[in-house]
Amino acid sequence: MTLRRRKITVVGAGNVGASAALYLAERELGDVALVDVVEGIPEGKGLDLLQYGPVGRFDSRVTGSQDSRLMEGSDVVVVTAGVARKPGMTRLDLLQTNARIIQSVAKNIQAHAPDAIVIVITNPLDVMTYLLWKLTGFPAHRVVGQAGVLDGARFSAFIAQELDVSVEDISTLVLGGHGDDMVPLVRYTTVSGIPLADLLPADRITALVDRARNGGAEIVKLLKTGSAYYAPAASGVQMVEAVVKDKKRILACSAHLSGQYGLSDVYIGVPVVLGGGGVEKIIELKLTDAERAALHNSAKIYKEAIADALKVVA
Repeated sequence: MTLRRRKITVVGAGNVGASAALYLAERELGDVALVDVVEGIPEGKGLDLLQYGPVGRFDSRVTGSQDSRLMEGSDVVVVTAGVARKPGMTRLDLLQTNARIIQSVAKNIQAHAPDAIVIVITNPLDVMTYLLWKLTGFPAHRVVGQAGVLDGARFSAFIAQELDVSVEDISTLVLGGHGDDMVPLVRYTTVSGIPLADLLPADRITALVDRARNGGAEIVKLLKTGSAYYAPAASGVQMVEAVVKDKKRILACSAHLSGQYGLSDVYIGVPVVLGGGGVEKIIELKLTDAERAALHNSAKIYKEAIADALKVVA
């Protein structure tokens, strides 16, 4: 019996998309299709990755094309297409340009990968995830955004650096929108099971929270001509792995809420069970009044941005 090889399409062959394709191939999560509108870029990067296979010791087949039909038969589609931030820009500043790009991407996914689970990385993340869900008409559990996975990774990295311990022993949870109004839950943050508050004074924890909130902006300021790509790509790939291996990972992702946390018709970062069916469950935590207020404030910002994005694609 011949088993069908999994297929994962990455839409957008820029820094994030190409990095994601690399990590997907190295982990042998499936064959990888790289799609981009720029002539030669997806073909060239796809061929380069294919030629890396013998050295990297992986058998994933990587192909690239401008033709969106390449995504046919995809089990998962990872959306990275869009313009990146420049110094001084917020994620929401990208809204109009990237909304038009997502409109085109959604149409192609709907036509060529109607059964795929879609993982969105394009900023502004929560708005673009909502937009892609709305435009494809897919069930909400099959459209999910990479939010707290990346934000939590940044928070973990800074904690590990501060304490001089392994990142493997740190567990964090970041809710809310993928932006300056994200909601790191310090009381759920532990180091090998030890509450962070037992290891660091309050002022240092506040400083680390602030740095995590501005982790992307810090990189944009340093790069000057682009934004982060290694960590965003790896975070998206972690989500793909949870889906294709049906791992039932509990990850903080941008998911569609329909009453959970007192919020409806918005994509926002919350803990979910991510597996072969996509978002299989939304975990509703008991938040403090302050945490709940911060989450609702974050959702309010993105609800307003969603309304603006819908006008762009109307």
